[in-house]
Order: sequence, then structure tokens, then C-alpha cells
Amino acid sequence: MECSILPVSGKPHLPIHFKHHFSVNMNVKLSLNEAMSSLGNKVSSNTYISLLQSCIDSNSISHGRILHSQLSHVHNPNPFVATKLITMYTQCGSLDEAHKVFSQMKTQRNIFTWTALITGYTRAQKWDEILNLFFSMMADDELVPDSFLWPKILLACANFQDFKTAISCHSIIIRTGLASYVHLQNSILSMYAKCGDMVSARAIFDRMDNKNAVTWNSIIYGYCQTGNNQEAMRLFCTMQEQDVHPGLITWNTLIASYNQFGKCDVAMELMKKMETHGVAPDVFTWTSMISGFAQNNKRNQALQLFTEMLLLGVEPNGVTIASAVSVCASLKALERGKEIHALGVKIGSVENVLVGNALIDLYSKCGNLEDGRRVFDVVSEKDCFTWNSMIAGYALAGYCGKAYDLFKKMQESSVQPNVVTWNAMISGYIQKGDEDQAMDLFQKMENEGLIKRNTASWNSLIAGLEQNGDKDKALRIFRQMQCLSTKPNSITVLSVLPACANLLAAKKVKEIHACVFRRNLGTGLYIKNSLIDTYTKSGDMESARTLFEHLSSRDIVSWNTILAGYVLHGCPDTAIDLFDRMRLAGVKPNRGTFASIILAYSLAGMVEDGKRTLSIMSKDYQILPGLEHYSAMVDLLGRSGYLEEASEFIADMTIEPDSTVWDKLLTACRVHGDIRLAIRAAEHLMKLEPGNYIVYKLLLQLYDLGGRNEDASRLRKPKKRNWSGNSIGHSWLIAKNMVHSFMTGDRLDSTSEESRVAGPSDSREKQLSIEEEEKEKIAGVHSEKLAMSFALIDSPYTSQSIRIIKNMRICRDCHKTAKIISLKYRREIYLYDSKRLHHFKNGKCSCRDYW
Repeated sequence: MECSILPVSGKPHLPIHFKHHFSVNMNVKLSLNEAMSSLGNKVSSNTYISLLQSCIDSNSISHGRILHSQLSHVHNPNPFVATKLITMYTQCGSLDEAHKVFSQMKTQRNIFTWTALITGYTRAQKWDEILNLFFSMMADDELVPDSFLWPKILLACANFQDFKTAISCHSIIIRTGLASYVHLQNSILSMYAKCGDMVSARAIFDRMDNKNAVTWNSIIYGYCQTGNNQEAMRLFCTMQEQDVHPGLITWNTLIASYNQFGKCDVAMELMKKMETHGVAPDVFTWTSMISGFAQNNKRNQALQLFTEMLLLGVEPNGVTIASAVSVCASLKALERGKEIHALGVKIGSVENVLVGNALIDLYSKCGNLEDGRRVFDVVSEKDCFTWNSMIAGYALAGYCGKAYDLFKKMQESSVQPNVVTWNAMISGYIQKGDEDQAMDLFQKMENEGLIKRNTASWNSLIAGLEQNGDKDKALRIFRQMQCLSTKPNSITVLSVLPACANLLAAKKVKEIHACVFRRNLGTGLYIKNSLIDTYTKSGDMESARTLFEHLSSRDIVSWNTILAGYVLHGCPDTAIDLFDRMRLAGVKPNRGTFASIILAYSLAGMVEDGKRTLSIMSKDYQILPGLEHYSAMVDLLGRSGYLEEASEFIADMTIEPDSTVWDKLLTACRVHGDIRLAIRAAEHLMKLEPGNYIVYKLLLQLYDLGGRNEDASRLRKPKKRNWSGNSIGHSWLIAKNMVHSFMTGDRLDSTSEESRVAGPSDSREKQLSIEEEEKEKIAGVHSEKLAMSFALIDSPYTSQSIRIIKNMRICRDCHKTAKIISLKYRREIYLYDSKRLHHFKNGKCSCRDYW
């Protein structure tokens, strides 16, 4: 049979004039040109083989194609020439052309031909195609691999994780009598190790009489990959005892394994020992160490290792650069990242997709999107991560238009958006506040993008809606997620719980807690702490305390959360007892702890204890007071009537007081009737919040009460102000699982009795009423009083608590009404106004009439 080798390229071949026969072995294209132009009329197969080898050596596929074109005119060429032609194409990177030559050989293919093609696919790491070629070789040409080809087949089995074929190959090797070859035994051992079958790998290892360094490397690698570092280290020691010196590969295998499993310190000790054994760490050793430290949250040490590597003269590769840049991205160390970028440019690794992706991620996270885009444009072969990093960078920085343009370009490219791409777009729009566009993308994701939403997709939407204040919608999306059988995770729970942290969502908190229990999501302490926090803010201290007491371990967040909860609910004695218990448990208080406990002392009227605590915080715990501590101290002094001392305390503050501090003083002045200091506090508030309408009205009232008519007239003069704050009171009530809204001035049937139970206000209270809702006293019944009345009418025969949220501070009349209703109707009332939580029970309020 003739072997017709047709030219693969469609381009016309260039004529070659043969002048004489000679052997050639040249490494540069110029020499190859001269050799090809000086050939004679009769050319031997050896000459063609030599010329093709020269093409391989000079990586000149163009000259190889010329020779291929000339061979098409040769009658019945030698199959070894065709095999060399296949080798030339595979080594020059054209598997398609190699396969075409291979297919044209038909029946003249031999073991060398198959080996040439499979070797090319091995170099390209196309493991599944290698196995397909192996099956064709056995079935079509009835050829069995020899000892040279088998290692490539076994390597493909290992990397493709085809365990069934691996066992069959091992069986054939035994039947064909090749199992005694040491290099084949090593390949079989390595194959089983990579497939995770360490029992079979160890059996082969133990039966081997002649173990070399490759044998030991393979078995050690297997144990490292399966996480059995202890056995790997034992074999490493045994290897040396048997006078087999571990080489660089052995050391690198162990070091990489220890880094992978988080034992960076052990890996570092091994790297230090390398040099004492005469083995110098190479770039792979250093890269493994840098990646290991970075993955185990030791990022600063990772950068130190990178610097040390450079100082020792070891040139980084693309993976090293990518790892170091990723560390800079995590640390947001932009300048250091730029230095490494410059080094990457110098060694020519920036066009590498791995390095490019890391650089884009760095610049995106650091807000330097222009440089990120420049890198993006340079990367020639973009993968999904490349597109995602750039799109996410734009989206999360608020440039949703640019992100969307890139998103559309990605859809037009060969790389299609995946679930990460869609999630980044949704997150970007929701964070920008464009809920409609985010919801539109969320719907299109499955309908048009053919991408199944994952848990992260739902999490992005829920978290964004909650952060934008649309808590009800966030809860609806959470319920929809469960209805569609998408399993929530811990991030889902942490995203949705803040949406329930209000008085109207107490039942929803229990529903989410039940979901956490069913899904076994409550193993992490952070979930339990978040649940405790949400219970306290939804008014359910009993559930919060029960969960707290059932914690198997408690951190400072656990203690701070329950402490803050009791302070919020006006239970200072319980908070102080817990603080003492916490210290006995050996838990060191932090800034948050001290802020809560000073407020607890304030509620309890324990002024000296509060002062002493502030002193202890600074002297014993080296914690400098912050605004939260100063604010608590002003509350402590003001609540107990030490107004002048509170004013002096503010004057002596080491940091500038904010509006919260002055508001605390204003509240104290209102309660204790000090108009002079109240005016001073309100004036400071007005300077800090010039556009706050409520503060403006309060200051006007204070000027009128203090007889400062000129100041009142000056303040009333028309001025261009951008007012913030609502002057109309709104209240929301939960009743029969429905939320009802009320606005001051609304009318409600049958409210007369409930309005009368408050009784008349005393004259002093009227004089210093300076309420946020002064206008409402003229406009009509306050919204919270309407809400309480509705609750009594809607469910008159129940002892269920009444839960109300109000957008402004409750006035004294409504506060008194709530106390009387709680006593007369035996109904607990939880009312959260703009200042604090009020818990009315048996005619008393948790605020102790101070708010």
C-alpha cells in the first residue's frame, strides 16, 4: 500500500531545487534556508528526517510545511519520515496538522507513529484524547503499547482520573510481561497515587526490589496528596536511611503538601533543612511557600518571603508573580503591587492570563480601575476570571454602565458569562440603589442567560435590599428562595437577620432561627451571636438569653451583644451582673463592652461606678475613650442631674464632640428644666446639623421659652436650607401578622376612650415640652396613640404585646398614655422611637421616664 502524505496547508508550496545530498543539523532558520535551497534531485529518507529535526530544533513550522509540501510529490515515502513529520507538527504546536498526517497514513501506522502522536497530546495535556487514541490503537490497529509508550497512557489515566481504564492498563502490562520494568512500576505506582488509591500504590511500592528516587517521590507524593503528611514524612526519613538522597522534587513535594494543609511553619522548617542537605530551593519552592503563607492568612510574611527570594537572586515565574500580586490585592497594598507589576513586565509575564487576572483583581480592589483596564486590554487570551474581575471592579465601584458594556462584550466573545459574572452585575446595581435593574438581571439570569442561580445570587439580592432599607422585600426574596428549594447558607442568614432586627419582625426571627436549626447552619458562633443580637433588637430578650446560656463557648461578641441587649431593654442590674460574670470567666472587655456598661451604670444611677469604669478602661486596659464612651458619660451625668458637670465634661473632651454627645446633654436639660444649657446644646446641634428641621424647630422653641426673641427672629429669617428629617410623625404597628401604618392627624373610630386615659399634662411639662412633634399637637392625635388605640380595638381580648415603631421621639403625653394603657389593659407595649426602645409594663417604662 502506498502512503500518500498530502500537504496540510492550503498555501502553494515553494519550489526546492535539489543539487546534492548531504546531512544537516542546524539550529537557526537562516542555516535551514540555505540547506533546503541546496538539496539535490535525489533525497534520502534520512535527509528528510534530518531536515525535519532541524525544523523542530529551530521551532520553524513554516519550513516544516515546505518540506511537507515537497513530500507530497514523493512516491511511496518512508513511514518513518511521516512519523517524523507528525513529531515536527506536535512539537511546533499544531496537533491538528499532526493528526491529519496521522490519519492519511492509514494501514502503515506502527507503534512509533502512535507514540509520536500520543507524545504530542501528552505535551498538550489533552488527557481524554490520549485515552481515545489508546483505545483506537488497540481496537483498530491491534497494537499494544510498548514500555516507552505505557507511561504516557498511565499518566493520562491518572490525570483524567479514569480509574477503570487504569486498572485495565495495569492488567495488560502484567499479561504482556512488562511489569518488571522499574520505570513502568514507577508509572503504575504514580498512577494509583494520583487516583487516590494508596492501598494499591503501597502494595506495588512494597513489592518493588529496586526502588530509585522516582519511586520514593511517587509514593511520598501520593501520601501528601491524600493528606497523610505523617506517613509521607516517615517515608522521607526512611528514604534517607536507605541511602537514597531526596532531590529537589522530593523536597518540593513535601513543602507544597504542608503548605496546602495549612502547616506553613513545618514547610518553612523543611525549606531551611534543604540547604543543609545540599539542595538549594528553586523558584517552585519559593512559590509554594509564598502561596502557602498567603492562603493561610499570613500575607505579610508571604510578601517578606517574596522579597527574600529576590534578594537571593531567584527569578520569579508567572505563578510567583501572580501569587505575590494576589497577596497585595488582599492587603490592598497598591504601591507594593505596582512594584511587582513592574517586575512582571521586566520578566515578560504580564500577558500571562494568571498574572493578568491577579493584576486586574489588585487594581479593582484598590479602586484603580484605569490601570486595571489597561492590564485587561493587554491580556491576549482572556478567561472567565479575567472578564469577571474587570466587570466586578466596575460594578462594585458604582460604574454599572461600564460594567454592563463589558458584560455585553463578554457575551459576544468566545468566553460566556458564568454565575459569578451575573452575581457581580446584580451586586453592583443593588449596591448603587438601582433595585429595578438588579431585579431585571436576576430574572434574566435563568431566562436569557441560561445560568442557574446559586445561593450567592440570592445572597447578593437579599443583602443589597437590606442595606438599602427595603427590609420587607429582602424577607420576601428570602421566602421565595426557600420556596424554590435553593438552600440558604450562613451568609444568607447573616444577610437576612438585620432585616428582622426590629419590633415588627419578632416572629420572623424565630422562623429564621428554625431554618438555621433545620439546615444545621448554626454551628458557627458568628451565626449564634447574630441571632442573639436580632432577638434583642426585635424585643425578645427571653429568647436571646436562652440562646446565650446554651452557647458551648462564648467570645467577646457574645458577651457584648447580650450586655447591649439588656441596656437597650432598660435592665441595668442584669447587665451589670453579666459584666461581673464575664470578667470572672476571664474574658477581657473591649471598647464595646465599656460603652454598654457605662450606659448600664447610667440607667441604674450609679454615677461613681460609671466614672470609675471610664478611668479603669484607660489605665488598666489602655483603651482610649471614643465618642461612644463620652456620650455614655454625658448620659450618666445628665440623667442624675449633674448638668454643669456634664457640660464641663464635654468641654474637657480630648476629641471634638459629635451630635450624639450634644443630644444627650439636651435631653438631660429638657428633663431637668435647664433652659440655658438646653439652648447651648441645641445651638451646637444646629451647627453640626444645619439642615436638620427637627433641631431647627427645637431651637426656636427654646429661644421662645428662654425669652430670647431676637435670636428667635434671627433664626426665623428666610435662609436657603436643605432640610432633612420628617416633621410629620409616622408609626407602624404589627397586628394579626399584618403591618399597619398611621400618620399624625389620621382619624380612627372609637379612639376617644383610649385618648382620655392619659389624663391632663402638668404645666411644667407643657412649658418644657420642646418635642419633635410640636406641630402635631395642633394637627391632631399623634401617630403612636392612634396605633395603640387600633391595637386595643383590633384585639381587645388578648394579652398579646403591642409592638410599634415610630420615626420620631415619643412625646410626654403619648408616653404617659402608653404607661396607663399597659396598666389598665394589662398589655405590654414595645415602642421604638427615634431615640430608644420603650418597654411599657404594669404602668412603668424601661426608660424610667428619661429619654
